[in-house]
Amino acid sequence: MPLPYPPVKPCPCGSGRSYGACCGPRHTGERPAETPEALMRSRYTAYALRDTAYVRRTWHPDTCPPGLDLEDDGTRYTGLTVHRAEGNEVTFTVTLRAGGRTHRLRERSTFTRLGEAWVYVDGVEPGER
Repeated sequence: MPLPYPPVKPCPCGSGRSYGACCGPRHTGERPAETPEALMRSRYTAYALRDTAYVRRTWHPDTCPPGLDLEDDGTRYTGLTVHRAEGNEVTFTVTLRAGGRTHRLRERSTFTRLGEAWVYVDGVEPGER
């Protein structure tokens, strides 16, 4: 499967590595995410690249919304800051532009293993659980 983004460009997840050395191999299925943080970063990048199929593949089937479609939502993802990654939870802030305004979404996401792979279960604003 070809990469949907130039492999030599910096990865949108902000890791400091190239897309081809970071999230790209996860998106193609060549290398699964080793940790919940790696999965969260690759999911952020998939949102930024509008890769609905990857987001759905890495979402637990019990909690994945049936109508998920990132193709024409008008959102531009402009930054990711990981605050904490511990156990099966990752707390982060996403910066995005939608409707001509900048927004920040802070979330604490929960991940679990499904077979051999990490998958996203759900997320809440920190302090809700």
